[in-house]
Parts: sequence; C-alpha cells; structure tokens
Amino acid sequence: MGESVKRKALITGASRGIGAQVAGVLAQEGYDLLLVCRSSLREMTVLKEELEEKYGICAETALCDVSDPKQVETLVKKAGEIHVLINNAAISHVGLLTDMSIEQWHQVIDTNLSAVFYFCRLIVPQMVQRKEGRIINVSSVWGNVGASTEVAYSASKGGLNSFTKALAKELAPSNIQVNAVAFGMIDTSMNACFSREEMEALKEEIPADRIGRAEEAGEMIRQVLNAPTYFTGQIVTMDGGWI
Repeated sequence: MGESVKRKALITGASRGIGAQVAGVLAQEGYDLLLVCRSSLREMTVLKEELEEKYGICAETALCDVSDPKQVETLVKKAGEIHVLINNAAISHVGLLTDMSIEQWHQVIDTNLSAVFYFCRLIVPQMVQRKEGRIINVSSVWGNVGASTEVAYSASKGGLNSFTKALAKELAPSNIQVNAVAFGMIDTSMNACFSREEMEALKEEIPADRIGRAEEAGEMIRQVLNAPTYFTGQIVTMDGGWI
C-alpha cells in the first residue's frame, strides 16, 4: 500500500499569539501547515522554519488580508486539501460606539466574522466530499456577554458563536465538526491597547488571579481538535472563571 496523504491545517492570524501557539500544537500533532497572516511575513517565516525543524512537518506561509474575499479565494485555490481550518485572525477596536466610523465598523466585522464565511464557503465543499474535517473558530467571552466600549468586537464574536452553532448543524451529517473556543483575557499583542494599570484591574476581576497564557489557549484548542466526533456545535469558554 502507498503512503497515506499527510493531513493539512490552515491557520489564519498565525504569525503570533494564539495563532502561533496553535501552529505549534498542530505541528506536534503531525499536521502539515498553511500559515496565514496579513503582513508579518518575517515572524511567520521564522515560525515555519522552527516548526519544520522541530517536528519534521512541511509548512507554507501566505500573506492574505482575510477581510478581502478575492484574496481569500486566491489563497484557497492554491492551498490544496485542508483537513483542519482554524479561524483565528481578528482585530479589536476599543472606544465608544458613537465615536466609531463606518469604515472602522466594517473593518472589525469583515476581519472577525465575514472572513470566517469566506474561508468556510470555499473549504467546506472538499470536507463534505471527504466526509471528514474539523473547523475551530477562535472566539471571545465578549461574544458571550458583550463588553462596553467594544461593541463591534463583541458583535463580531457573538455572530461567530452563532455561525459556529448553525454551521455545525449543517455539517454534522457529513461528519464535520465545527466548534469555537471563547477565550477570556489571554496575554497577546491584542491587549497592547490597555495600560498596565488597566491590565492589573482586569486581572483582579478574574478568579484565577492571572491573565491566561497563549500556550494554554493552544492546549485548549488541541483538546477540541482531538475531541470525539460527537462533539460539535459547542462554544467552549476558557477564561479563568471570569465571566
């Protein structure tokens, strides 16, 4: 018998933070990788080389503005078979709703929510044909409960949660699992907008008395990835008991 085809995972927002940790987890699990980000090619290339050397997998890198459906289509056409899709790319916007421009609103919604649709609509058909695949969406506790001064971000993640549940029902007959992980405060560059004092105040609200680590987020996604196939349509929350 010939050697079986290696399984491949596509990760958006893969250059740093949770995305980079998930890339490491998937490489450790033996997946070849397609690492995608908007502009941080140098960081992503370093990650690619580290993972290839450490785990003996093959990794590719691609620059793509995930909010642009044409760029997504071009990327997916070249990607080949994708067995695992990790929709991780996201941006935040902190400020009063009334101070937010229409362009800023669309930028958040298109990056955090529409991009997930763009990738899924193109990759799901091949998963359906194989009767196998996993989609994991990286969400937020603000998608569960909403956050003052983060209305667009909360709306995008709330939409992502509903998207996850609905698509899971649609794809369950085809043996495709769709889940999301709603993270609380995780130590990534997305929190750069908060001062040290603000971060300390947030930490005091968290029963675990600390900010989560990106490594822990990666391990949580590993557990969802390796869950039984009956586990689908779930929004798993990991927030140190915060919300």
